[in-house]
Formats: sequence, C-alpha cells, structure tokens
Amino acid sequence: MRIGIRAHDVAYAPLDELIPNIHKQGFHCMHIALSKSIKEFKPGVETMTPGLAMYIKELCAENKVDVAVLGCYLNLCNPNPEKHKEIVEKYKAHIRFASILGCGVVGTETGAVNEEYKYEPANHSDEALQCFIDNLRPIVKYAEQFGVIVAIEPVWKHIVNTVEKVLDAIDSPNLQIIFDPVNLLYTGNIDKQDEIIEKAFDLLLKDIAVVHCKDYVVENDELKSIAAGTGGLNYPLLLKKIKEHKPYVHCTLENTVPENAVATREFMEK
Repeated sequence: MRIGIRAHDVAYAPLDELIPNIHKQGFHCMHIALSKSIKEFKPGVETMTPGLAMYIKELCAENKVDVAVLGCYLNLCNPNPEKHKEIVEKYKAHIRFASILGCGVVGTETGAVNEEYKYEPANHSDEALQCFIDNLRPIVKYAEQFGVIVAIEPVWKHIVNTVEKVLDAIDSPNLQIIFDPVNLLYTGNIDKQDEIIEKAFDLLLKDIAVVHCKDYVVENDELKSIAAGTGGLNYPLLLKKIKEHKPYVHCTLENTVPENAVATREFMEK
C-alpha cells in the first residue's frame, strides 16, 4: 500500500512546509483539496494555473509524496442552474490542473438533489441517479480529453450508494472508484459490513483506484467517523483484500488529527 493522508488533516503550514511535513510523518501520498489546504491565498479557478500545478508537483517530487487524489467534492446535481454552471467550470479546472500535476485521480462524491448537499430520501430515487449520470457524463468526457481519471466516492447518504449502474451507464476507463467502506454504512447495515466489503471487491475490483481508510463508532444512533483502527470496521478483512488485489493502491487516511496520524499509519502498516 501507498499510505497517505488528507493534507487538511495535517497541522496547517504553507505548501513549501506542508508537503515536507507529510513526508516527515512517513506518508507516501496525500489527498489534497486546494480550498481546504491552502490559506496563503484563496484557491479558485483563477489561481489554478499551470505554474501552481508545476510548483506542487516539484514539491511532491522533492519529498517523495504522490498526489493520490485532487479533491473536487462539489454537488453535480445542485438544482440551482447558476450554481451548477459554476460547479461544472470548477470540475473542468480541476481536470486541467490534474493533467499537469500528474495526480492519481480527481476525486468526488455524488451529491444530493438539494442545494444544501444533505441527505433526503429523494437522493436514492431513480430520478436522482439519472440526474447524476447525465451530469457526470460530460465531466468524464472532458477528463478523457486530458488523460485524467475521475473517481467517484459512493456514500450512503448521497445519490450513489452503490456504483455498478453509474459505471455501466458511462462505460469509460476514465471513470473509476474511491472505495470508502465506512461511507457505505449506516446503523441499518453495519452488521453486513463484511458482505459490503466482499461485494465491493468482487464487483468493482478493476475500477477501485483509491481506498479511503477511516473507522466508525455509533453515537446517538448515527455513525461517527474516526481514525482507522479505533472503531468497529473489520480492518483485517479490508487489508486482506487490499493485499491480495491492490498491493500498491493509494490508501489515504481520513478523520485523523495531527496527534494520532502517525499512530494510525503504523496501525495500517502492522
């Protein structure tokens, strides 16, 4: 495994210190969302220049840190036409940026049918799924033109909580998966987590580009995300599957804090 961390979970530092700090903590890759990780200036479409991409690429090469995921977690099914147009332009900017940066994937979740990007039953309707497929298809086509992989991350609360239909409908090698088993769980199915992990590797094996690693506890009848190895997820099963089928996959930690990040990496390694 190439174990990494979200850049915004590391203690804040400017880019020229942040990426060396990630290396010093023993991580081989990072998941970076520019808007969450950069505070020296306000990241946006206008600042996502080839120069910035090449600067980050240089820092990564010097510190032996891959960019596993360039995060663009925006709602492609936002019902507000003006906001949707802005979102599409941001996706295109991330794809262009990724083509110069040389990152693994542009990563995204699958949105909601409301502007607030929150759960409602309609997120799981056939209409919502078709909306997402229709809106994702031109993004993937754009990514094909730049040789970039877009990876969608299924989440139980969002539109896509199983991914087979999306992959089949778009049918592109440039559309792949970020597999986060905790994101597919809720209180009604945590007893089926082994089945969910097994099914993901059975059905989606060739399409899993990245694995997100976190854990969960149940609080007030809801799942709370915490650092890997500190909750109820069956990590022996997950890591067995990764070792068998994805030996050098990017595995990025989520929901760590600076105080437990190294210990979480060591848990994964052991």
